[in-house]
Amino acid sequence: MKNVKQQLMRWMTNQLQLPADVMMDLPRITMIGQLHIYIENHQGVLRFSNQELRLLLKHGQLLIKGDGFVIKTILPEELLLEGRIDQVLFIPDSPSK
Repeated sequence: MKNVKQQLMRWMTNQLQLPADVMMDLPRITMIGQLHIYIENHQGVLRFSNQELRLLLKHGQLLIKGDGFVIKTILPEELLLEGRIDQVLFIPDSPSK
């Protein structure tokens, strides 16, 4: 059932030419070089340190690794992170969910 819903949402997004991040609850990530990353549509901070940020997404997690991290702005669904960004990884939910 979940698969059918995702296929229907993709079809509607393509046919109606709507932004996928809005229709399918996807995160929007804007990265400027290795210095800034702006993430919209997250569901909360799971872990934060000087070298790692882990965010909860609707369908997984986002892991950002680097050094000298400072959260410059944090709002309920938006976050601006500064520092040296080395990796940005998407970790999908396990299939058992």
